Amino acid sequence: MIENSPSTIRWGIVGAGRIAKTFAADIVLAPHASLIAVASRQLSSAQAFADICSVPSAYGSYAEIFADPNVDAIYIATPHSHHKEHAIAALRAGKHVLCEKPVTVTPAELEAVIAVAVEEKRYFMEGMWTYFMPVIQKALEWVNTGRIGNLCHVKADFGFPLPYSPDLREYDIRLAGGCLLEMGIYPIAMAWLFLKKDPDAQTIWHHKADNGVEDDVVILNTYGKNRATAQLTTSFRSKLNNYLTLVGDRGTLTIADYWAAREVRLYEGSDCVDRFSEERFQQGFNHQIEQVSCDLLAGKLQPEVVSWDDSRAFQRQMAEIKNQF
Repeated sequence: MIENSPSTIRWGIVGAGRIAKTFAADIVLAPHASLIAVASRQLSSAQAFADICSVPSAYGSYAEIFADPNVDAIYIATPHSHHKEHAIAALRAGKHVLCEKPVTVTPAELEAVIAVAVEEKRYFMEGMWTYFMPVIQKALEWVNTGRIGNLCHVKADFGFPLPYSPDLREYDIRLAGGCLLEMGIYPIAMAWLFLKKDPDAQTIWHHKADNGVEDDVVILNTYGKNRATAQLTTSFRSKLNNYLTLVGDRGTLTIADYWAAREVRLYEGSDCVDRFSEERFQQGFNHQIEQVSCDLLAGKLQPEVVSWDDSRAFQRQMAEIKNQF
C-alpha cells in the first residue's frame, strides 16, 4: 500500500527525452497522479525538463530520485538496453515501477526484474500504453462479443523512415538498436492482445542496415488449423500504412495509427456499420498512468491490463524472431 498519500500517487521520471515529455504532459489528466520529480544523467538536462514541464524537483543522477522519500512510483524512460538496471535499482529502493516498452531486451532480463519485484513486494508493469486506449478496449470488446464473427486475420504494421546512422540510438548495437524492439513490439503486442496465443508456425523476412541492425522485418504467423493468421510488419526504411486490421468471417475492424488509437470502424462488407472514437487533445498516456495509479492506491502488486505474462509473451516472441535473423 502507499503510505501518506491516500488519493494521489507521486511520480518521478527517470530519463528526460521525448517520451518522458509526453508522460509529463499527459499526467495532468490523470486524477490520481502527480509528477513531482525528474532525473537525468546531467542536472542541466533534468532542470531544463523540470522548467518546461513544471516539475518541482530535478536530479542529476538516478540514485537521487530513487532515494527521494516523497516519490512513490518511477516511470523509466531511458533506452531499453538500460531498463533492467534502472528497474531493479528503483525496485530495490522501494519504488513501484512503470517501465517504457520494451521492458527489457531479453526474456531472461525480464525474469530478473520480476523476481526483484516479487522479493521487494513492489508493483512493476511494462508501459504498453496502447492497451489502455478506450478505442483498443472497445475493439477488444467487439471481437470478444462476436461483432466480426470468428477472427481470421490480424494485420498490424508500424513503420516510419529513419535515415541510417550508426550513431543514432535506434541503430546503436550497444543500445539494443533495431526496428524490432523499437517499433515491432507494437504489432506483436496487438497480435497477442487479440489472439492470446503463440504462433504454431512463423515465417520471417528481414533486412539489415550497414552495421547489421535490422531495419525492416516482416512476420507471418499461423495459429493452428482453421484458426487465424497474423501479418506483422515494422520498418525504419519506409512509412507503412500503420493500421491495425482485424478480419473476421462476419466483419472487419480498422484502426488507423492504432498505437495512439482515436477511432475504430466496424465494417460489414464495404459498409461501415458502427464506429467508436475518443476525442482528445493529449497523446493518451493518461489512461495508463491513471490505471497504474489506481492499482497502487488499491494495494495491487501485479498489473492486469498489461500482465507479467503479457510482457513474457512479447519478450518470448521477439527473441524467437531475432533467432531467425
